[in-house]
Amino acid sequence: MRRCALLAAVVLSGASVPAGAQEYVLRLDSRMQSVSYRGVQLDSIPVGAVVTSPGGGQQTPDGYSVSCAPGALICEFYRPGPSRRGGPLVIGANLAAWGFGLRGLSLHANARLGLDVGSADVWPGTDPAVQLLEGYLEYTNTWLSGRAGRQVLQGRLGYTGFDGGFVSAHDLSTGLSGEVYLGIGLARGVALPVTAPALRPLDNFQPREHQLVAGANGGWRSTLGDVRVEYQREVDRDTRNFVSERVALSASVRPLIGWRLSGGAEYDIARGWWGTADARLAYSHRRWGASAGVRRYRPYFDLWTIWGVFSPVPYTAVNGSLWLTPITGVDLRGSGERYWYEDPEATTPLLREEEDGWRWSAGVGVAFASDWYAGGDYRVEFGPAAASRGWGVDVSWEPLTWLGLTAAGGRQIRPLEFRYDQSELTWIGLRADVTPTDRLRLNLSATHYAEDRVRPDAAAFDWNQTRVIASLSWMIGSGADRPILPAPVRRPEE
Repeated sequence: MRRCALLAAVVLSGASVPAGAQEYVLRLDSRMQSVSYRGVQLDSIPVGAVVTSPGGGQQTPDGYSVSCAPGALICEFYRPGPSRRGGPLVIGANLAAWGFGLRGLSLHANARLGLDVGSADVWPGTDPAVQLLEGYLEYTNTWLSGRAGRQVLQGRLGYTGFDGGFVSAHDLSTGLSGEVYLGIGLARGVALPVTAPALRPLDNFQPREHQLVAGANGGWRSTLGDVRVEYQREVDRDTRNFVSERVALSASVRPLIGWRLSGGAEYDIARGWWGTADARLAYSHRRWGASAGVRRYRPYFDLWTIWGVFSPVPYTAVNGSLWLTPITGVDLRGSGERYWYEDPEATTPLLREEEDGWRWSAGVGVAFASDWYAGGDYRVEFGPAAASRGWGVDVSWEPLTWLGLTAAGGRQIRPLEFRYDQSELTWIGLRADVTPTDRLRLNLSATHYAEDRVRPDAAAFDWNQTRVIASLSWMIGSGADRPILPAPVRRPEE
C-alpha cells in the first residue's frame, strides 16, 4: 500500500479594528492523500477438489488452507483481495468571531468537508461530505456562561454531542460550579444524528427519531483538591424508552507537595450495575516520579444497540509506573499492568481460553548537548486471544534553530491465538521539520512498513506499504495565534 499525504494549515485573523467592532479568527486545515490497500476476499472450492497438505491439513490445489464443514459440498477459504485506490480530501474550518455589540458574546463554528477524489470510493468518513462538528453562540461573564447550538461536552461519562442549550455558573470565591444542558443528541462518537444513513449498517435496531439528551453537573475546587458529579439521561423521542441513564463521580486530593490521589466511578442506572472505576496515587519530584493504581473497566453501549444483550464482561487491573532522571539529559521510564476478567458465566467445555493478561514497557531517552536526542522503548503484552512484543527507536538532530531532522524505526511481532497466522511488522522512516519564521512551518516525512503474515500456506502474502507526508502550516494576520508571541515593546507617549 502506498500513501501520500499533503497537509496545509492557514490561520487568518482579523486586522486591528476599533474597540467594539467585529473581529474574527479563522483557521483552515486541509489534508489530501493518495491511498491504495488490499484485504482478503472469501472464496470457495468443491469438497472433491480439496487436497491434503504436507502437514496433513486440507487445502486447495494452489496451496490455500480451507475450512470444510461436516457434510458440506463446498469448502471455503480466503485469498488476497484486489488492490483498491482512493484519494480522501479533508478540509476543516474553525471560526471564532466576536464584537457583536454585547461584551462577552461570541460565535464559534467547526466544520469539515470530506471527499474521496480517487478512482474508488473506499475511504471511510467521507459520507456525508459536509459535517458541522460544532456551531454555537456563547455568552460569558465573570460568573455565568451559556451556549446555544451544536456543541460537544467532555467529562467522566465521555463525549456528548447535541443540538441545544448549555448553562454554567461558577463562584470563584467558594470554588463551586454547576452546569445544566438539554438538546437533541448526536450519535455517540460522531457528529451525526443517530438516524443518519451513514450509521445504518452498524445496527439493525437503529432508532427512527433523534434522542433527547439532558444532564446536570456540579463541582467544587480548592487548593487541596476537587470533586465533580455528573448526571446524564438520554430518551428515545419515538418510543419514550431510555437510551441511557448514568451518573459519575470523580475526585482528586493533593495533601502534600508532589502527591496526588485521584479516582472516580460510573454507575449505569438504566442497567443497574457499576461501570468503569479507577483510583491512582502519584508522586512527582524534580528527579523522579512514580504512580500506582487500580482500575475496573466495563464497555458501555446504549440500550437500543444489540451489543448490550451480550452483557459485556469487565476486567480489573493493577498498574504502576516509574520515571527517573539519574543525571541531566538521561531519562529512564517503565510501566506495567496485570489484569483479570470477571467470570463470563458461559460454558465452553471443549475450549479453554485465557482470562487474564499482563503488559509492561521500558524506555530510555538521552539528550546530547543541545541539538541531539536519542530514545528507545521496548513493549511486551500477553492476553486473551493475542500477544505482542516489539521495540522502537528514534534519533533527532537540530543542526539549526529552524531545522530539525528525525530518523525512526522499530519492529513488532503479534501472534494471534484464534487465527491461523502471525503478523510481523518492521518500519523505518525519516522526517524533516523546517521553521523559517514563526508564521511558516514545513514538514516532510516518509515511512516504509514491511508486514508479513507468517502462515504455512499460500495465504502468507505481505501487507507492505509506504507513507509519504508533506505538510505546510502558515499563519497570516495580527499574530494572535502565533506559536511564539514576540516580547513586549514599551513605546514613549506621543
